[in-house]
Amino acid sequence: MRLRTVLAALTAGLAAATTVAAAGPASAHPPTSNACSPSVSLDRFSDALDKTTYDGTFVGNFSALAVDRDGGSLAALSDRSALFDLDARTLAPKSVVPLADENGAALDSEGLVVDRDGTRLITSETEPSIRRYGRHGRILDRLPVPSSLLVAPAGRATSNQTFEGLTLLPGGRMLLASMEYAIAGDSAGIVRFQTWNRTKGGRFALGAQYAYRTDSGLGVPEVQATPDGRLLVLERGFTAGVGNTVRLYLADPRHATDTSGVGNLTGQDGISLVRKTLLTDLVTCPSLGATAKQPQPNPLLDNIEGMVITGHAENRLKVLLVSDDNQNAAQTTRFYDLRVRV
Repeated sequence: MRLRTVLAALTAGLAAATTVAAAGPASAHPPTSNACSPSVSLDRFSDALDKTTYDGTFVGNFSALAVDRDGGSLAALSDRSALFDLDARTLAPKSVVPLADENGAALDSEGLVVDRDGTRLITSETEPSIRRYGRHGRILDRLPVPSSLLVAPAGRATSNQTFEGLTLLPGGRMLLASMEYAIAGDSAGIVRFQTWNRTKGGRFALGAQYAYRTDSGLGVPEVQATPDGRLLVLERGFTAGVGNTVRLYLADPRHATDTSGVGNLTGQDGISLVRKTLLTDLVTCPSLGATAKQPQPNPLLDNIEGMVITGHAENRLKVLLVSDDNQNAAQTTRFYDLRVRV
């Protein structure tokens, strides 16, 4: 999304720990002392795509990432209605497909899943909506959305604060989308996670809904399902003159209350929220020589918005993050390779 300025508290540094080195996208910034916390390490970062173009299209505004079915590509979604195919090793663009709604209008495209048949499930914050697209940008299907999650006056959501994250849970039978901020009537900081269940015909029907509490002033730009059915959740905010706050949490929705029938979430209504555990505040990561174009508590930080799990072994995940530069000279399109122990 085009991030508004929100107040965000910054936490003190987490303890450093020895970490595991890993391979990742090619970069001029190899790992050195790379611990962010006992659970997370930063292997490298890459600014290679910052302020570049491909086939006449600006490369940036990235809001989501997904591993493509061919194994050698990453799908990278721009919130300006474009879907890029990137080389998974070098990050070099290989193709770009324009996206639009049923009337040919641009999307505020934010969340992305590559389904098991290779089709693309893409959210737009405009309504919000979730559509299924073919590889060449043709609309194939549209998922139902609860009326309460629609942007006012149709529903209770605020424009530009809706479906930011999208992930398919292990087994491919459940899809989950995360609202970025609370809807009207819910307490500030309590956001709803909506699910859909895959039907026998391969389509998705509305499923359970869960409540997740963010840290004060932060929103949820992305979620990713782990191999055991938990979630990696990004929380993010921005303070003018200070910079970005980006925190990574491990969350477990498996014992949370289904809130689809709850009108207003106050945090005092006896429901069980999605449980979360802080993995790291990215301000504690080593900068590895990164520079920032605007004030940041760590020059490594920017408007991080996309996340994908690119591999796993035992209880360690390879995670790739990307920042949305908003096509702004003061921001950077930056990719971050993390190792996450869960």
